[in-house]
Amino acid sequence: MELNRLLLPLILSTIFLFQGFQPSLQQECKNCSKEKTPKSSNSTSKPPLVPAFFVLGDSSVDCGTNNYLGTFARADLLPYGRDFDTHRPTGRFCNGRIPVDYLALRMGLPFVPAFLGQSGSVEDMIHGVNYASAGAGILFSSGSDLGQHISLTQQIQQATDTFQQITLDLGEEATTEMISKSVFYLSIGSNDFIHYYLRNVSRVQSLYQPWGFNQMLASIVKQELKNLYNANVRKVIVMGLAPLGCAPHYLWHYHSKHGECVDEINNMIIEFNFAMRYMVADLNRELSDAQVTFCDVFEGSMDIMRNHQRYGFETITDACCGLGYYKGWIFCLSPEMACNNASTHVWWDQFHPTAAVNAILADNVWSGLHTNMCYPMNLKDMIP
Repeated sequence: MELNRLLLPLILSTIFLFQGFQPSLQQECKNCSKEKTPKSSNSTSKPPLVPAFFVLGDSSVDCGTNNYLGTFARADLLPYGRDFDTHRPTGRFCNGRIPVDYLALRMGLPFVPAFLGQSGSVEDMIHGVNYASAGAGILFSSGSDLGQHISLTQQIQQATDTFQQITLDLGEEATTEMISKSVFYLSIGSNDFIHYYLRNVSRVQSLYQPWGFNQMLASIVKQELKNLYNANVRKVIVMGLAPLGCAPHYLWHYHSKHGECVDEINNMIIEFNFAMRYMVADLNRELSDAQVTFCDVFEGSMDIMRNHQRYGFETITDACCGLGYYKGWIFCLSPEMACNNASTHVWWDQFHPTAAVNAILADNVWSGLHTNMCYPMNLKDMIP
């Protein structure tokens, strides 16, 4: 009976998600991702605050990469994107905008296009590129059970390729100046828990206690950030992880009686964020001409949930879209599974927040508007 309970959501999700591979639907999504996204209101009257915005990470910031991959980790069908500016799915794992959309507009830039969704011309990449891929983790094998994804190491290689292409067009000196003044945003790590450590893949829990696992992840990220530094990157935002123990999937999976978060999981996330914050502080000491900041999404998210009424949220446990208790059993698969007003919910689906939450978190990253969650500085402080 327990085996059936665990296998049923996987079987049903496989059946329904397979629809996303039908050629007609895939073609529709490709057309959607190529639609022009809105530019900031001041983009025509004022120059952008930075030359470009580059994004690396997982489904928290994927804006369409996985539309072009053979994977179950896709958000190319409604109701995803229903509240986005185009009211169509773009590949964002949200009902609307993701954090980097709000931040791009703050900096006077257009929404950043997905690396696999643009033509490859320098004109398409000159204001930035989003390399993020749903399912990606810090570890190469994290998320492999979902199908294809672009790993963190591969994303950084794509970024390096982009720099080389821009160099051919602008010249080395101009490109170096552009890259050094641009902002890079890294949001990754949740799949290393969801699809690796918590599932005890390769008996990882017998090899690493949570703290040792988190230290290993932080050391890998540190080396990848150094690789970016060697490519002339100087301004980096490193995002921590949200309270996964409060996500609807784990409330369902751990049989939470009254919506209590799973402390066992949240304690691991707190440790991960601590390790990452310490790593960033260490990196700033080593690279004196770099500006690297860590933003604790756990802190920002818990502030929203503790003070949800002040922020205008009515539901902090159930997802807007899904099936089962807390709507955390079956993934968001059709418009009929979604609530009417996502803005009253903290969670959009099993693991991802609504656009309303993303807007608040983006405000905090930009200036700490609602609560301070970035150390040692906010994004606004990085920009002269």
